Amino acid sequence: MAASTEPSAPPADKRVLLAKPRGYCAGVDRAVQTVEHALEHYGAPVYVRKQIVHNLHVVQALEARGAIFVEENDEVPEGAIVVFSAHGVAPEVHAQAAARQLRTIDATCPLVTKVHQEARRFAAEDYDILLIGHEGHEEVVGTTGEAPQRVTLVDGPEAVPDIEVRDPERVVWLSQTTLSVDETMETVQALRAKFPALQSPPSDDICYATQNRQAAVKVIAPQVDLFLVVGSHNSSNSVRMVEVALVGGAPAGHLVENADSIDDAWLDGVRTVGVSSGASVPEILVTEVLAYLAERGYGEIEEVTHTEERLTFALPRELRRELQGGTRAG
Repeated sequence: MAASTEPSAPPADKRVLLAKPRGYCAGVDRAVQTVEHALEHYGAPVYVRKQIVHNLHVVQALEARGAIFVEENDEVPEGAIVVFSAHGVAPEVHAQAAARQLRTIDATCPLVTKVHQEARRFAAEDYDILLIGHEGHEEVVGTTGEAPQRVTLVDGPEAVPDIEVRDPERVVWLSQTTLSVDETMETVQALRAKFPALQSPPSDDICYATQNRQAAVKVIAPQVDLFLVVGSHNSSNSVRMVEVALVGGAPAGHLVENADSIDDAWLDGVRTVGVSSGASVPEILVTEVLAYLAERGYGEIEEVTHTEERLTFALPRELRRELQGGTRAG
């Protein structure tokens, strides 16, 4: 594949503009490796609370190796090993696990952990915390659980008029890490108009990978007739990427679980297809989409690089200790 920072002029033939970066971020890679290493070290079964990451292919692959996915701790046998997903959990979930004597491995993304720490800190300083995010998302539930009496969810700018706080001089915003950067800033502007003293988090909450993937989509979107984002429908960052493509100038855009989800009718009259993938998507699914497109004449692939990512995260401390010590479950 040729690499470039900007798409070249469209050729007469059909082609694909492939976004880079795409796919696994450091937090997702760490979470998936956590389950894989736990299975290798302890043997099956290893229980996982919620989907380790929001991707059906990943979940099914881990299930085939012996992972058992559950919704809550009470589905895990007492004393068993349970991995907490990349999206983070509330303190009460840790307490429930301890009460059942579960052996926990916390695969929460370090960037989500940072938001949890911010929530605890601002709550301790008696701020009202306005958490920008989507109701019911696991990450939002976990962050809210850090300070439920101080956190108010703000699900988009349209929710701002109904927001009330105790003291407009002591209010701060935090955000779910997987949101659209533009939509989040729109919500922040609306909040600041209502609460001029609104404080911002000490560093950007929206994850670097989410921002990079959205930025790459923005570069490509004006150059294509169709944009395909590979990802699951419960993956917030993947859903946002389709929205970013459409706002950025793509005439059409779709979220596809895999190549089988593509409708041939979408390709009618299409010369240039943009392709990217959400932060929880393995590259094999992108490869299959590219093969599908190649079979239909889109054989030329130009990789469009927005930025290079080199960040990695170490495995959870409790798992590293076990692996280094060489101990196994008896």
